[in-house]
Amino acid sequence: MKNYLFLFIILLSVSVKAQFVPLSETAEISILTIGPGAELYDKFGHSAFRIKDPESGTDVVFNYGVYDFNTPNFYTKFARGKLLYELGVSYFEPFYNSYVTQNRWVKEQKLNLTHEEKQAISEFLWNNAKPENKQYKYDFFYDNCATKIRDVLLIALGSNLEFKDDYIEESLSFRELIQQNLNANTWGSMGIDIALGAVIDRQARPIEYQFLPDYVYAAAENAVIKRDTAEENLVKETKTLYNNTPHNWTTNFLLSPLFVLGLLAFLILFITYRDYKTNTRSRYLDTGIFVFTGLVGALLLFLWFGTDHTATANNYNLLWAFPISLLVVVAISGKNISPKIKRYVLLLILLLALLTIHWLTGVQVFAIALLPLLIALAVRYIFLMYFIGKQEE
Repeated sequence: MKNYLFLFIILLSVSVKAQFVPLSETAEISILTIGPGAELYDKFGHSAFRIKDPESGTDVVFNYGVYDFNTPNFYTKFARGKLLYELGVSYFEPFYNSYVTQNRWVKEQKLNLTHEEKQAISEFLWNNAKPENKQYKYDFFYDNCATKIRDVLLIALGSNLEFKDDYIEESLSFRELIQQNLNANTWGSMGIDIALGAVIDRQARPIEYQFLPDYVYAAAENAVIKRDTAEENLVKETKTLYNNTPHNWTTNFLLSPLFVLGLLAFLILFITYRDYKTNTRSRYLDTGIFVFTGLVGALLLFLWFGTDHTATANNYNLLWAFPISLLVVVAISGKNISPKIKRYVLLLILLLALLTIHWLTGVQVFAIALLPLLIALAVRYIFLMYFIGKQEE
């Protein structure tokens, strides 16, 4: 949905001076839905409005997925969730061709609107595209290029528009909706599951499904407009503007997170077994574990409390990636471990037990690729308890 590759379309922007030019009776307003692309940020597709008026020669696209790379402190604002997105206006042809070049399907739904309703939506969009109005605070789930389509329609059509829920076949959480577009055993999928907290494990309401372009498309197909005592379909015509060649997404299992983390877990278990047999402790392994889990925890803590990202709150991945471990690195890397560290290691074991309870009870769903690593961490921490206890004897 974040159309990084098409931000430069704004260079082809149409002048907003035409914002209040009345539409002709032959004008059409459509919803454009674009299929997924190859990159992670393209996996969820894209949505936009199209206004085409043959009499005036107007054929433009309103795209809420644009931002300015020249924004001061761009990367800092992006990381902290403070980057403002924009409504961009571009000619249809270059917009369309950019997606065809990427082999991404393009579908169009022409809306069944009166001339007055078309004019209302047109004026709203042109007014929203003014420099003083075009920016908005992006939120992946509640305010993005897809939800804007729904919201603009609701604003312009009011209570006359009704989104039917009967197209929703099963009740899904936000996390489950995201994962529909991803392969679970990929780094992108695992990264999303680690970075996003328990707030996205609640069941989404049908209208909230429309943070994804596919559900904007499906919701529009099933929506109705009330006309006096009758109901009419919101969409009067649907057609595929470009039918892409199906992608054959292949992944190398040897590079997948499940294999890599499984290999890492095996290494931890092997070294732990060897340490147990020789009554020694591999300090470098423990140091690496504490540094790695501590750094991941520090990042998750920052995403929770140091950013405006709503989806990163209440993240119980902190139960295995505990940031306090960074403060214990020096102590754990020493030749002789203080008996006090035993209590901290016990805390880490209890946190893993609590994580298991959270997972089993559905409080938060964790990345399945983490499972081998979590088991290995638990075994290593139990060994540390044993080893420190032997030192005390």
